[in-house]
Amino acid sequence: MAEVTLTLEEYEALREMAMGVAAPIVDTVIVKPVKRKVSAASKRYGKAFKKVAPKFKLKNGSWKKNGFRLAVRAAHKLAKTNRKL
Repeated sequence: MAEVTLTLEEYEALREMAMGVAAPIVDTVIVKPVKRKVSAASKRYGKAFKKVAPKFKLKNGSWKKNGFRLAVRAAHKLAKTNRKL
């Protein structure tokens, strides 16, 4: 049978792998997420939604039945008509 000689570090690494504890091999690099640029259309829609939302809400501030859906549609329509050419 072949003779195998291991250093103490190699033995410890094998033991940790067998036990399920993985030793970090490479340092991790932390990358900052890239912020997206908000489009002009998105800005127009946001302003339009804030403008029309109260019309589709109840006195206590909750949405009427189908109110959110109707508000979204109205805001899209308003944003589309208010776009600059």
